[in-house]
Amino acid sequence: MIVLHSDLNNFYASVERKLFPALVGKPIAVCGDREARHGVVLAKSEEAKRCGVRTGEAIWEAQRKCPGLILRPVRFHEYEENSRLVREIYARYTDRIEPYGIDECWLDVTHSGVFGSGEQIAERIRAEVKAELSLTVSVGVSFNKVFAKLASDLKKPDAVTCVTPENFREVIWPLPVSALLYVGRATEEKLARAGIGKIGDLARADEKFIAAYLGKWGTTLLRYARGEDDSPVRTADEREGLKSVGNSLTYFEDIRRHEDVKRLLYALSESVAARMKDAGLGKADTVHLWVRDCKLKDYGWQKKVRPTALVGEIAEAAYALFCEKYRDKPAVRGLGVTASGFDRGVEQLTFDSFVGDYEKKARAEEAVAKIRQKHGFAKLQRGIMFEDPNTVGMDVRGKRLSRPGKEGGEDAEKSGPQK
Repeated sequence: MIVLHSDLNNFYASVERKLFPALVGKPIAVCGDREARHGVVLAKSEEAKRCGVRTGEAIWEAQRKCPGLILRPVRFHEYEENSRLVREIYARYTDRIEPYGIDECWLDVTHSGVFGSGEQIAERIRAEVKAELSLTVSVGVSFNKVFAKLASDLKKPDAVTCVTPENFREVIWPLPVSALLYVGRATEEKLARAGIGKIGDLARADEKFIAAYLGKWGTTLLRYARGEDDSPVRTADEREGLKSVGNSLTYFEDIRRHEDVKRLLYALSESVAARMKDAGLGKADTVHLWVRDCKLKDYGWQKKVRPTALVGEIAEAAYALFCEKYRDKPAVRGLGVTASGFDRGVEQLTFDSFVGDYEKKARAEEAVAKIRQKHGFAKLQRGIMFEDPNTVGMDVRGKRLSRPGKEGGEDAEKSGPQK
């Protein structure tokens, strides 16, 4: 298998410079509400990065590090349009394209030999994106998805890097284990306590020890470190392979009140339920919650629920997890909700089915969906959303809630490449 991982460099900031050429060469940051005291940086240019500006930090912190920092508002429509145009270039070489956020994609070019080798195709893509769209892209070329992703991170911006079966031990194994896809901060810290700091350390570790220490997920990470990932690049029409559906956000300010957390969890759950319905996945029996605190530390938990596709039940399960697990911790910076364990429309009868409680709620949500389809999403919203003007009108069915960084918590780690 020949896999490319294409990563658009400083995507939001690059699109801003494309729209406003006078910004070229200047340190810029794309931010949430600039008037908010706790507004955060969503993306930054290379110049800002060199000053120490980080994604997710407060605007005032970024400005302290980089006094000349130019703040730009978010323009999701422009970012989505440029993402679409880039994918049209990818489609010249293969129809096996799997998005990983708005600015990254995996491409399977195993059967695209008419265009050259994997490295040659990557170079062509890099050159065409730059010439046609005035954007730069870093492309990793490898024999599996995990190593292709790692390779694209090794040289930035505007570069192609190859990781092969012959050189991955020299190129990949010396990297910190945190560089491995789906290794979050909690897993990194746990591996460090076992003396595992490099990807090579993990690859050489005893499989029985890792399985006992990290569970089933540890065995998967061990395979990734050894280059044994065999997950395919999933195309858009292979939705039946979906194992989970989720959405997450980095809010424009630190979240300190439980009421605000609950409101945002409802907004995220609207998105999750809508996407489950669109994909025909039926009901889910597990809800996952991801939380990032204001110090950028990630947490993740999950909860079994009665099979459901209802917004309210998904949101309440996520909120219950938050209230139970997130105690005596710092203000919240990011939230994510994921549903999994789908019945794909083949459900078993339960007591709840006979009581009729579920069907009554489902009919109400279906009626709401029909009104929104006819008159627009913003015309009918839950009362909880009106408690904060910043959440009114959120396009939960679009990509507006997606966080640019994509650094997930423990549950996000466990999603892995889909089998």
